[in-house]
Amino acid sequence: MNRKMMLILVVLIIAAATIISLLAYPKVPDRMASHWGPGGQVDGWMNKTVGLFFAPLIMVGLTLMFLVILLIDPLRKNIDKFFSYYAGFIVIFNLFLLVVHGWTILWNAGIQIPANVFMPLAMACLFFYIGIVLTHVKPNWFIGIRTPWTLSSEIVWQKTHKLGGILFRIAAIIILLAAAFPKHTMWFILVPVFAVSAVTILYSLVIFKKLGKGSI
Repeated sequence: MNRKMMLILVVLIIAAATIISLLAYPKVPDRMASHWGPGGQVDGWMNKTVGLFFAPLIMVGLTLMFLVILLIDPLRKNIDKFFSYYAGFIVIFNLFLLVVHGWTILWNAGIQIPANVFMPLAMACLFFYIGIVLTHVKPNWFIGIRTPWTLSSEIVWQKTHKLGGILFRIAAIIILLAAAFPKHTMWFILVPVFAVSAVTILYSLVIFKKLGKGSI
């Protein structure tokens, strides 16, 4: 995916989110449910004007941040080497926000798909694609598993991201299973996330130490 195609798709996604918000405005209550707790119950609300247009604004802000990274990273030439995957992530992430936005509107309009069923499905898709991206990420200062050891060695970077890509896809499958166990959704999400983070950080340290001893 090139930059032009990425920008076109992102603009269409943001436009879709905005149009959906405009169409939904007269159909949702003035006080919208906007946050759900671990048990799937609503525990946060927003004024509907803020609630309906918060997601499109977040999409714009995050997309601009992702694009700025391309301009300011000293290793941006490396990002060019995996740009198609990075562009895919930007599109997928905006689609994720669009789907969550649509689900939130449906909930407030009376079509209430349980949060503990919907969110694992959406998050599993996002995590799986992140796993794909990680296997192609080249050394840079903003994207990927950035530890002191991955940033110090290209070999450590490559090995850590190869493992991270596998673990993120496994985590996605575990998160997906949370939809079948709605009472334990948070455990199915938090445990894999923390486990993947801990394992990849520790692994990068171990590989770095081995590299320093000339074992690799």
